Amino acid sequence: MPSPNEIPTSTLGRLIGTPECPVIVDVRIHSDFEADPRLIPASVRLDYRDVASWARDFGSRSVVVSCQKGLKLSQGVAAWLRHEGVGAEYLDGGFDAWKAAGLPLLDPAKLGHRDTAGRTVWVTRTRPKIDRIACPWLIRRFIDPDAVFLFVAPSEVEAVAERFAATPFDIENVFWSHRGERCTFDTMLDEFGLRTRPLCHLADIIRGADTARLDLTPQSAGLLAVSLGYSRMYRDDLEQLTAAMTIYDALYRWCRDATSEAHDWPSRPAVSP
Repeated sequence: MPSPNEIPTSTLGRLIGTPECPVIVDVRIHSDFEADPRLIPASVRLDYRDVASWARDFGSRSVVVSCQKGLKLSQGVAAWLRHEGVGAEYLDGGFDAWKAAGLPLLDPAKLGHRDTAGRTVWVTRTRPKIDRIACPWLIRRFIDPDAVFLFVAPSEVEAVAERFAATPFDIENVFWSHRGERCTFDTMLDEFGLRTRPLCHLADIIRGADTARLDLTPQSAGLLAVSLGYSRMYRDDLEQLTAAMTIYDALYRWCRDATSEAHDWPSRPAVSP
């Protein structure tokens, strides 16, 4: 019988990318991590030996702990977290089970510098419309849930990146940008190894809206219209980002679960008595 405190890879895989995703903590020992330094999406590495010092940092957030095989380290850390009042589970089978299932894994070498709080910091142009909202959504849902985003004048992006150790994105002549006809969102999917079926479908929608190729998908014109509307509703870029996250949450869930579902009204002709 499964432990009440374990979570299978299939369940965690469906939570990643959604607002309900728990904090995922990788506690593999150094030698196991060195053998394969990739990470489960949206996870953070912490030292199991220091669990007493960081256990309370999670407050009311739920946590899933993963070690190499889902045995003593993850189960012990999860138990310690529960002792501190944190809702914690361990990943059944650990990192090995996740990898064996063929689920996405991130290369942490692609991530930029982290600040003193352990967050990645990104910088781009002000007044975001599509790609500059879609990319932060992807980062917060699949790469670093606590990522910081700085929106500055276009002429200052590279200088701010240098002074604040931030990673510039969606401007010309930087690594995280458009490549040919593909958007920065596409670049991130490629570089982070996130080309799953639903994210690729979402990338097509974003590319059509962001590059004026509205014939690319039927949804691209709608995303463009909503994005332009949001940019006029909010003067503050961070407020706009917070509000618009739900657009991409909904589109992702549609791409993942609902593309074959139709809706019509009335569903059938009324029958006379």
